[in-house]
Amino acid sequence: MKLTHLDNKGKAKMVDVSEKEINLRTSSASAEVILSKEAFLAVKNNTVIKGDVLSVARIAGIQAAKRTSELIPLCHNIFISSVSIEFELSEDDNSIRITSGAKTNSVTGIEMEALTAVSIAALTIYDMCKAIDKSIKIKNIHLLTKTGGKSGGYIAGKD
Repeated sequence: MKLTHLDNKGKAKMVDVSEKEINLRTSSASAEVILSKEAFLAVKNNTVIKGDVLSVARIAGIQAAKRTSELIPLCHNIFISSVSIEFELSEDDNSIRITSGAKTNSVTGIEMEALTAVSIAALTIYDMCKAIDKSIKIKNIHLLTKTGGKSGGYIAGKD
C-alpha cells in the first residue's frame, strides 16, 4: 500500500484533494475515562469544584473538532456541518464512555475530527477531576464508524 502522506523521497506532505468530489461524510469515535469512585460520583452528582464536568467536556470536544487541522499537521481544514458529544456513565466500573459524531460535505473525511473530539473531551474530564483523582485513565480511543469517500464505509469490528 502506498502511503499518501509521503512524497517520492519519503518526506511528509499534505495530500492534494483538489480533484476529489464533494460528498456527505460522517464519522463517530469513542473513548473511555476510568475514574476513582469518589471522582466518578462527583462528576455524576455535579459536585466537582471546577464546575459541570460533562458540559465543559462537551464544549471542549466540539471546539477541538473545529480546530483539528491546527493540531494535526497534515489534516485538511474542512467545513464541519455538525459535531455531537455524548456521555454514558457506568457505576459498575466508574467509567465514562464518550462518543462523538461528526458530519461534513467535503472532499475529505472527518474521522480525525471525531477522534480529536473524544480525545479532548476525555482530557477535559481528567483536567477537571485531577484534584480528586490523579490516577484517572483514558483508554480505548478509536474510530467507530465512517461513511462517504472513495474508501467507502467502516464499522469497527466488521473488518
